[in-house]
Amino acid sequence: MANGAAQGAADTVRPLRQINEQGGVGVEHTAMSDHDLIARYDGRVPRYTSYPTAPHFQGDVGPTKYLRWLGELTPQTPISLYLHVPFCERLCLYCGCTTAVVRQEAPRVAYAELLKAELRMVAGALRHRGRVSHIHWGGGTPTALPPAAMLEIMALARELFTVPADAELAIEIDPTTLTTAHLVALAEMGLTRASIGVQDFDIDVQNAIGRRQSFEVTQSCVLALRQIGVSSLNLDLIYGLPKQTVQGVKRTARQAQALNADRVAVFGYAHVPWMKRHQRLINEADLPDARQRFAQRAATAEVLEEGGYVAVGLDHYARPVDSLAVAMHEGALHRSFQGYTTDDAPALLGLGASAIGCLPQGYAQNAPTAVAYAAAINGGQPAVVRGIALSADDRLRGELIERIMCDLSADIPQLAAAHGADPAPLLLAANSLDRFAQDALVRWDGRRVEVTEAGRPFVRNVAALFDAYLPTNDTQPRHSSAI
Repeated sequence: MANGAAQGAADTVRPLRQINEQGGVGVEHTAMSDHDLIARYDGRVPRYTSYPTAPHFQGDVGPTKYLRWLGELTPQTPISLYLHVPFCERLCLYCGCTTAVVRQEAPRVAYAELLKAELRMVAGALRHRGRVSHIHWGGGTPTALPPAAMLEIMALARELFTVPADAELAIEIDPTTLTTAHLVALAEMGLTRASIGVQDFDIDVQNAIGRRQSFEVTQSCVLALRQIGVSSLNLDLIYGLPKQTVQGVKRTARQAQALNADRVAVFGYAHVPWMKRHQRLINEADLPDARQRFAQRAATAEVLEEGGYVAVGLDHYARPVDSLAVAMHEGALHRSFQGYTTDDAPALLGLGASAIGCLPQGYAQNAPTAVAYAAAINGGQPAVVRGIALSADDRLRGELIERIMCDLSADIPQLAAAHGADPAPLLLAANSLDRFAQDALVRWDGRRVEVTEAGRPFVRNVAALFDAYLPTNDTQPRHSSAI
């Protein structure tokens, strides 16, 4: 595993240094300017929360295949649950999630009933009582569901599955819509971790993205969650938003620090208006360019690392005692559709509209719209409409990409041997690492790749070298900017 996260922030924010032959950092010797690096490496590459990535899912994975995959899981297979709630009180302009504004109570209650029906369907297909280690509520805004409905869903999950007392129960929260009734329900559910969306505290940025959320409202939410016993809190920040500046993201990072979160995720805004039509309402003239985005990312990292957080993977920061940081140091960090995680369950069951599940056999995604999802569940069958069955090569490349994204390092022949595979195709792809090594972004000795601290912002580019599905001449935009 890489030890780069334990190093200081200096290599992230100072000019990039030349790596010497022994792997150390040469003094006062600039390898390449940030401007040149951005020009060379900025492009559109996947975030690698899965491999193969979602654009390559196909329609040959449907209800029949999904039910068969579920039936093949053994009683010993650890399971995680992901419940997707595609509703919000407002539609933030930057949002890339599958969600819609629904303010009426009736459709929310009806959707909760669908989730319960899908839970029963999935549990019945297992042919045994599955053991659940993690439950994650995402969205949208999960607390868009009525508190009573959330309690009923959790009670049903515990009835259908074995959920041990130490299982992690996590939820994504919008502080501006969290009610006292929801807090009471979350406490009764046994919530252990909450992820709070912040994005940016600057009022001009908030107006530009249609999301007004004061520091005081966020602080009140944090205190309330701590009071009901939530032991792990993470905040989500975004750089690259309209009207953001380096000084502005620094202020937001300092305010986030003051909230004493256990983890902070720092995402680059993905401007994909061809996929998310509401993003067309953002004035593109207000968006920072690649150099400004790079500077904003570095400035945020500088503030957080000076405040005692350690860098985890590409875009997460955690207190050294947090389980995410511990997992990183132990080489046990994982990456899923929820980002970096300690969850090592090989079966993630996705529930709800657009939810993606991952089984040992492959990926399965539900119908993207609530209407299509409801039609399938009401018809008595899973809502799975696409996915991909994993080949041996997919599993090998997927693990290699995950280790690069999580550990910032990988021994290619060793990993191939563990899969009983020939390392030659991967080593052929690794020839392109020479360019990264010349730019001091990786150390590469012909078998082991290690991403340097200077290379951390470009780790997606390194991982993409081993993506057999990534087209080299595709002019159709599919992914977000690498920087």
